[in-house]
This record gives sequence, structure tokens and C-alpha cells, in this order.
Amino acid sequence: LVASGSRVVVTMEHTDRNGSPKILQECSLPLTGQRVVSRIITEKAVFDVRDGGRGLVLIELAQGETIESIRTATGANFDVSDGLGLMRQS
Repeated sequence: LVASGSRVVVTMEHTDRNGSPKILQECSLPLTGQRVVSRIITEKAVFDVRDGGRGLVLIELAQGETIESIRTATGANFDVSDGLGLMRQS
């Protein structure tokens, strides 16, 4: 499935119950596929994943979050999109 060439979007909680980041620089769990994720969506933010595993780009923030609060809650480096926006509420 992950090798199908389709877009892979991961939805997850941004931190664990202790507040530790779940988005990390390197995965510490067994992988089903390497460098296949295109986007990560959490309750705090949305990141695009650059092709070839070249890092993350913050593209949307949840209401009440700041770039600094996302940096604190994220265990990986990321760039901020010039078009950074707010996440839409459903």
C-alpha cells in the first residue's frame, strides 16, 4: 500500500500523554515504508513532508498555537511556509 505511489497522509496526536513529541527527527519504531509520507496532520498543526525526506514545512497552525509552541511540541526541525495559515475548524 505505501509503495503504491499515492499520497500518504498521517493523522496523529502531536504529543504523547506525558507531553513528549511524537513527531521526531528519526522514527524509533519499525517502518512499513521509508520516506512515503506526504503530510502530517495533528490537533496542533499541519506539516508537508519534503520529497526525499528533506524535512518538514509547517503550513497550518491550530487556533491558539504559535510557531514557538509548535517548535516546543515537535521533536524534529521544520521550516515555516511563507503562506502559513490557520487550520480550518470542522
